[in-house]
Amino acid sequence: MEILLYPLAFLLLLGVIVVFHEFGHFIVARRSGVHVVRFSVGFGKPLLRWSDKYGTEFVLAAIPFGGYVQMYDDRDPVINAVDDDAIPKDAVGYTFLSPQWRIAISLAGPAANFLLAILIYALLFMVGTLQFTPTFDGGEADSMLANAGGDKPFEVLSVDGDAVQNYQDVAMGLGDRLGESGEIVLGVVDLETSQRLDIALPITRWHEGVGEPDLFGSLDLQPIRLSVVGQVVEGSAAQRAGLQIGDWIVAVDGERVRRWSEWVEYIVASPGRAMVFEVLRDGRRIYITAVPDSVTLEDGQAIGRLGIAPVKEKVQYGPFDALTLGAAKTWDMTFMTLAMMKKMILGSVSAENLVGPVGIVKIAGDSARVGWYFFLNIMALMSVSLGVLNLLPIPMLDGGHVVFTSIEMLRGKPLPDRLQMSVMQIGIVLLGAMMIFVTYNDLTRLL
Repeated sequence: MEILLYPLAFLLLLGVIVVFHEFGHFIVARRSGVHVVRFSVGFGKPLLRWSDKYGTEFVLAAIPFGGYVQMYDDRDPVINAVDDDAIPKDAVGYTFLSPQWRIAISLAGPAANFLLAILIYALLFMVGTLQFTPTFDGGEADSMLANAGGDKPFEVLSVDGDAVQNYQDVAMGLGDRLGESGEIVLGVVDLETSQRLDIALPITRWHEGVGEPDLFGSLDLQPIRLSVVGQVVEGSAAQRAGLQIGDWIVAVDGERVRRWSEWVEYIVASPGRAMVFEVLRDGRRIYITAVPDSVTLEDGQAIGRLGIAPVKEKVQYGPFDALTLGAAKTWDMTFMTLAMMKKMILGSVSAENLVGPVGIVKIAGDSARVGWYFFLNIMALMSVSLGVLNLLPIPMLDGGHVVFTSIEMLRGKPLPDRLQMSVMQIGIVLLGAMMIFVTYNDLTRLL
């Protein structure tokens, strides 16, 4: 079943994105009055097909790497690949549309992808998610992080002035600086003193030309789930002992602890035994004695239970706020994608980070294994990427059609057919070369 998960997740991921994209073209084409000959999901031999009352054929084809909306073009009915009887007598040809309608049809596909991303992000904001506070261990002596002031455990509040709430936000903020020089400024709170400070980390052509860069490790950032109390169960041993949310346990019976897992190990191994916790609370050091409750497991083993949970927060929003945040998130992802493309063109970010069909299969399967929340996140990001990619002014893509039509508006007549065909052939070569390159990247990563 796990083997089937990857291709099924890929088909679902790409299928939804492609259907939305092509439906954008389709719905605006219908509004323009042009006759839509075929709406195809996939390329090649049709596996399923049916026609509606308007004479449009809907096709599910064998090769699932995209799709297309084919419109009636009275200049070349052979390309339409349908019998003359299948075309309504009053069918409007694509070339009879105004340039404004043709541009609207071209832009409608990418617009649909951005709309899909907004809806997915809005859904995720409404459902809510558990987020772990982005805490990091202090840097080792003489490390870049320690020398910049990060020698003690801290929580990151912002990256270059932009607020963050979780590790993903931190990674996104760092990713924006790939290939750049200067300083990355982390706004943090020192967990030992509760003081806020800025940590400025110098970078020089950071990860320029590096594939799959280690954003955290290269800055000496070590994510750590500290032994900080995030929740206290009502009536538990922790509540009876006086532990409070925000307490940071730094020692148990005189033995130093830093990680949540280390503290839990002491508790589990000490059912019914009094333990002395050294606690940092609001910058003060206090000592609390607690006796973990004894709990017997099914196998008869007795373990200790204190009644605490790590720092985490379920973030959830109403429909209106979720839509607003979904639109903002889509805009941020669009801007980030464009910035990464620019850096790849300039060579400051390695093109090895591009993924192709094989890579998408792996990403889709891995995210589906983790859970539907992560899978939908990937779907939204892929939808944004497809929308941005199709807006590039490359022949064969929607952006290329917009450029052709815009030139026609300026000239007052279309470009010569021979020139258009030559440019289209160049576009096909470029897209083919890019497909070969990203597939090579995928196989290299796998091997």
